[in-house]
Amino acid sequence: MGTRTEILEELRKAIETWNVPMAESAAQEAVKAGMEPSDAIENGLSKGMVAISALFDEAKIYLPQVLAASNAMDAAMKVLEPLMKGTGTYTKGVVVLGTVQGDVHEIGKNVIAAMLKGAGYSVKDLGRDVPIEDFVDEAKGSNAVVIGASALMTTTMTGQRTIVELVKEENLAVKTLFGGAPCNEEWVRKIGGDAYCPSGAEVVQIVNDMMKASG
Repeated sequence: MGTRTEILEELRKAIETWNVPMAESAAQEAVKAGMEPSDAIENGLSKGMVAISALFDEAKIYLPQVLAASNAMDAAMKVLEPLMKGTGTYTKGVVVLGTVQGDVHEIGKNVIAAMLKGAGYSVKDLGRDVPIEDFVDEAKGSNAVVIGASALMTTTMTGQRTIVELVKEENLAVKTLFGGAPCNEEWVRKIGGDAYCPSGAEVVQIVNDMMKASG
């Protein structure tokens, strides 16, 4: 059995090389060694996702690799999850994601889902062409901390504004995060959203900062 450092290195490497069997076996090693699941996630798996995020941002890898890394992360999490029930360490919070109604683009949203999962958030991915009410209903049902909605066309951007209006109407304690090609900082400010996310590489830092501000 490896030392803590060796196991963490193996977990990190499994994510960076999107190696599902390696991720599973490294997670099992961590369990056998009596490591805290949060230690394995934060100091092993998440470090791998940070590296993946940087490579994606530099266009050295593309979406299929990010999704493959996310699959490796999921495989490791399945091993670690049973030990985390009730400990409060499993998730930093629930994030509801989707592409707004009328819009079928979801590459950027998929990257963001992968990055947030990698950082320890529980992601409810509603997919694409999602009715506005579904974002708010899911956020209420899962006690989400953030609603993230992307719009890739100017015609669907108004859906983001409607999400902000519904959140205010329902008086929900949930932050709103928006992105997509036509979207920018100015637009998000104008509609009363909480944050603009320009890229998948930056999403974890943005959401972490939002949590600190509200915590």
